[in-house]
Amino acid sequence: MEVENCRNGQDELQLVNRLHQSRSPYVRGHMDNPVAWQMWGPEALSLAKRHNRLLFVSIGYAACHWCHVMERESFCSPEVAQLLNTHFIPIKIDREERPDVDAIYMNYVQATTGSGGWPLNVFITPDLEPVFGGTYWPGPNNSMTAVGTAVAETVGFVDILEKMRDVWTQQEGRCRESAKEITRQLREFAEEGVHSHQMGEKGEGEGLEVVLLEEAFQHFSKKYDKINGGFSIAPKFPTPVHLSFLLRLQHWPQAVKDVVGETECRHASNMAVHTLRSMARGGIRDQIGHGFARYSVTKDWSLPHFEKMLYDQAQLLDVYLDAFLNTRDPEMLGAIYDIATYLTSPPMRAPNGGFFSAEDADSYPSKSDTEKREGAYYVWSLKEFHDVLGKKDGDVCARFYGATADGNVASQNDPHDEFISQNVLNVTTTPSALAKRLGIPEALITQTLKLGRQKLREHRENHRPRPTLDDKIIVCWNGLAISALSRTSAALQSIDPTKASECLEAAISAVVFIKNELFDSETKTLYRVYREGRGSTPGLCDDYAFLIHGLIDLYEATFDDSYVEFADILQKRQNELFTSSESPGFYTTPSPHPPDLLMRLKSGMDAAEPSSNNISARNLYRLGSMLDDASYVDKAKETVQAFEAEVEQFPFTFSGMLGSVVMAHLGVKGIVLTGENDEVLKRLRQVVRPNSTVVALGRGKGAWLRERNSLLKQVDAEKDGIMVCEGRACRQGSEFV
Repeated sequence: MEVENCRNGQDELQLVNRLHQSRSPYVRGHMDNPVAWQMWGPEALSLAKRHNRLLFVSIGYAACHWCHVMERESFCSPEVAQLLNTHFIPIKIDREERPDVDAIYMNYVQATTGSGGWPLNVFITPDLEPVFGGTYWPGPNNSMTAVGTAVAETVGFVDILEKMRDVWTQQEGRCRESAKEITRQLREFAEEGVHSHQMGEKGEGEGLEVVLLEEAFQHFSKKYDKINGGFSIAPKFPTPVHLSFLLRLQHWPQAVKDVVGETECRHASNMAVHTLRSMARGGIRDQIGHGFARYSVTKDWSLPHFEKMLYDQAQLLDVYLDAFLNTRDPEMLGAIYDIATYLTSPPMRAPNGGFFSAEDADSYPSKSDTEKREGAYYVWSLKEFHDVLGKKDGDVCARFYGATADGNVASQNDPHDEFISQNVLNVTTTPSALAKRLGIPEALITQTLKLGRQKLREHRENHRPRPTLDDKIIVCWNGLAISALSRTSAALQSIDPTKASECLEAAISAVVFIKNELFDSETKTLYRVYREGRGSTPGLCDDYAFLIHGLIDLYEATFDDSYVEFADILQKRQNELFTSSESPGFYTTPSPHPPDLLMRLKSGMDAAEPSSNNISARNLYRLGSMLDDASYVDKAKETVQAFEAEVEQFPFTFSGMLGSVVMAHLGVKGIVLTGENDEVLKRLRQVVRPNSTVVALGRGKGAWLRERNSLLKQVDAEKDGIMVCEGRACRQGSEFV
């Protein structure tokens, strides 16, 4: 708690670090800093008003490499601590607990600097209005050695703190005026799209045309890296929502293919598959363990930032599944097994049934080391290959993974000299090509690689400390995992029933955990985070949307009515909490407006995670089909309408929502299976179905659905058959026989 003393007629504020009160691993990790960090909340905001200080808000997350760098360089520095504690109210926030706060100030930093990222650092007035912000700034303990890096030219953090101190004390009025003007512009920008089209215009959301899918495809085609895959130079982010759009283009009805082009739809899938194949062979994938890192520093996917995020694993599992269903490529199937294993095993799967959030980028190189390094758990020297595998097998594996005596990380990508003589494992050849080069039978090469991978993994697990686990359980990311595992289980049922069962059991356990621990059955509301008990943050829009998304997919994998019933309850509550009669679309935060937020935002554009409005529109169309609920379909159209101006201008940034544009024009096909239909179901699960839903009746299934959906009351549930329901009418579905 802060201490206030009166000396010479003036208040003197002495702050103390309060982060031990937090449950967040990221926030709590700063509780021993000399910086007197405060918690974001009424007390800290009141302090800023009473003492008329700028707030310095630093936002990051536990797995963030540059967050750790800035902590070592700046937040452990007595010089920095003295400036922050004396002249500011320093606040530390976990962006995964409060993405609503993060989004506001990230928008500001991106608008004023042209880029964003974490750590996000922003100076704001006591009225929460931003004055100045950025991301990483080098601190007094900066140890950069790489010549010519952009970081080396960045203004130092101490200089920034001194400048902000002087500006506030000498030009406070000007500072406040500028902050108010910036805030006004941010509000206008946030409201520009969602208020530019009023409810009911253009046929309630049908103003957007299917031709936008062709425009989005052309954007990705022009940006496509034909050599390495992906759609940028460097750094490269997977952005699974864009890959999903490309993979699914060829599976929309013929009307879409007529607009985009049959050849173009196939090319879209090929671009996505090439990208996924390059990633699967690159350093972004943990080649001897499981899972994928968050992004690649290099254009060829060879050098990642090594943090592993739950939301990436879940979305990548989903798109690798689509890629496999498109191609039947064993390499895509291998990635599916890899990610599914990572999700359903420790450490990511919690003993209580949920899924943890992330593994850190940094770790100790050995059990005796006292200083963490980026990627230490994952990189190898050639000497280690020989020590673990022997000279002969070590050379074979080194050739396969591109390991050399000098290491394979370029100096310009190693600003802290952490990768000298170290190798990030990439698949650089094939067993067949390696066999020809070495004059060894391919079967022997394959066996050597298999045993080598196992030995390297065992050595790593036994001799290297694993990266720190962020053991928060976040509802929205769990929803993505539930969705992907449910779809994977359904698709693998006829291929590998054992693996399918593992995926399904994990998805069901996560739902049970969330329902028991993070759902208030009386108020029918969600809470966002679980760690050492339920957190206080109420569920945000993405928590509802992503969990509903997962529940719908889990229903289609099990045909257990309880999952779609839970989804229906949550959808009704989401509609109550996050919408307004004044404009369409879903706000990020619930009503009433939280007092610690400068403004309420609506998320429409897709990024590392899909936007909550994208997923919400899709959920509403799917539930509208399953439940024959016209109000849900109308709400879906309104949701898409909310972003009409932006989607028309930049359709490629709304690639996920473009599917809802198609649904608005062509509807959703509801497939109803009755009686015995195992063979039909098996075929349905082996194709990508972006605009259809499946429900099953009879044999003990569908009682709740028949009560909720009046159309289904007319169906003979026990008679073997297939119905297709569209436009509030059902017909025999002979095309699926």
